[in-house]
Amino acid sequence: MSALAQRPLQQPSSQRLTSWHLLANNRLATMGLALLVLTVVLVLLVPVLPLPDPDATAPAQRLKPILTAGHLLGTDQLGRDILSRLLWGTRVSMVVGMTATLIAAFVGSTIGIVAGYAGGRTDNTMMRGIDMLMAFPYILLALAIVAALGPGLMNALYAIAVVNIPFFARNVRGVTRGQVHREFIDAARLSGKGHLSVILTEVLPNILPVIVITMSTTAGWMILETAGLSFLGLGAQPPQADLGSMLGEGRAQLFTAPHVSIVPGVMIFLIVISLNVLGDGIRDVLDPRLRSGALARPGPVTDVASDRVAPSKSQEDAVLAIEELETGFQRGRKIVPAVRGVSLSLRPGECLGLVGESGSGKSVTALSIMGLVASPPGVIRNGAIYLDKEDVLAMPETRVIASRGSRVAYIFQDPLTTLHPMYAVGRQVEEAIAAHHTVRPSKRRAMAIALMEKVGIPDASERAKHYPHQLSGGQRQRIGIAMALANDPDIIIADEPTTALDVTVQARILELLRKLQRERGMALLFITHDFGVVSEICDRVAVMKDGEILESGKTSDVLANPKHAYTKRLIACVPELGTGKQFLDRVAKLFPGHKEEAL
Repeated sequence: MSALAQRPLQQPSSQRLTSWHLLANNRLATMGLALLVLTVVLVLLVPVLPLPDPDATAPAQRLKPILTAGHLLGTDQLGRDILSRLLWGTRVSMVVGMTATLIAAFVGSTIGIVAGYAGGRTDNTMMRGIDMLMAFPYILLALAIVAALGPGLMNALYAIAVVNIPFFARNVRGVTRGQVHREFIDAARLSGKGHLSVILTEVLPNILPVIVITMSTTAGWMILETAGLSFLGLGAQPPQADLGSMLGEGRAQLFTAPHVSIVPGVMIFLIVISLNVLGDGIRDVLDPRLRSGALARPGPVTDVASDRVAPSKSQEDAVLAIEELETGFQRGRKIVPAVRGVSLSLRPGECLGLVGESGSGKSVTALSIMGLVASPPGVIRNGAIYLDKEDVLAMPETRVIASRGSRVAYIFQDPLTTLHPMYAVGRQVEEAIAAHHTVRPSKRRAMAIALMEKVGIPDASERAKHYPHQLSGGQRQRIGIAMALANDPDIIIADEPTTALDVTVQARILELLRKLQRERGMALLFITHDFGVVSEICDRVAVMKDGEILESGKTSDVLANPKHAYTKRLIACVPELGTGKQFLDRVAKLFPGHKEEAL
């Protein structure tokens, strides 16, 4: 038994990651949350804390420095205790800022939802009003509102809330417009729901994360804006204190007693920065695409464990050799294995079929070859992948990226998700050529058209100007094949390239792949779950289940004499013309005790 096989695999965790665990993975957000919680606890407890009256003056004690006995943070120009005024002022600033956030979020989100849902004239009328508000610099608009209403903390609250309504309205309206034409909204309308019911039960739950994220990222700025108005004397009025008014009163002593203004300034900074980093963490937690437990962008190459065991190449004549590959995904602090001990080899000019049901690990294996498994959360723990004599997992990052397309090319299952919707298909084929060759634009365009003709695109020069949505599924797949052939690679990995196509187009694509493979002498790794497809084009086949290779060999041998029960079931599930009910009986025999399920 090899050293790799002796290493115990980490078992997957049975517990689902909670939002708390996801947030804890973001250290800055966790620090922001801890700081914010500490601040909130202090301001809530301030009425019962043994602190002096924040408004009691003592001229004899004026401008005492920090750490003075009885005055931990010193005193201001009137002898008032700075610590007491700081906590009470923080309480006022946070209440005003949070209240303004709630008001702006409610009013702005309501406007955004109604405008986005209604569309047409209602949308234009409401958004033009929002545009008028956004035409004014927000701080000048806030000053104008306070000037009209008069100085005061409540008037400052109204001003801050009003100037931030357009921000919520714009964001929410954009997201709502993207939801109202979705299929589930149409289904709700067809079921008889009224407009209000559709908004509350279908639209609102889908845009609520956006509203929460917007609130969390703007609350800090609203507290800062409130402090700015108080700094100018338009917010809290003496003797009431908030952080802005304390900062404004202390600016006269900036050179003689700097702590009077520095202390409230530092508190404003800490509150704002903690809310901002916490907002980033909340945004990540509410994004379902990041619920894998990794709150970072995927790297350009799949992570490889530092203690990886790298077996030597077993097939010297193989252009591609996968040796004892083990790829997993991080879930919190654990790694859930998706591919375990996979070994495959592919010779020049050979077609190897990788067969298995959905979720068996075929695509993870294929993506691991060129380091395309997203990291985080993906990580290659063990094994080796040899291109000729080079171990891909030991290559520098730049070398791996340079090998993509030039030595190994991919054809993916759904070209509509891999082709750029905003670029013409001809330009995208040109980009594939330009990625590894420096040629003149005119020559590159001619090469792209020639490739499109090669893969059977009719009237290629005209089709090159079309966008992906203007082409049929078979034509888009041919464009994907043209891009894969652009740099004459040694290996093509076709990941279920015919699954989404009808039978006629599927046969044409298979015929095209086989023809191109023979003409160019390329090795082809063909991933599928259909043994019928394998029997048509593959020289050898490997059967995969639960991340492991169960059986491999020549296609004719495996089809004629399958060794593993799982292989027999896959073969039996391939329908044959003229068998009728016998086909169902044959499948049912392979699932004893589950006849109804098999049928």
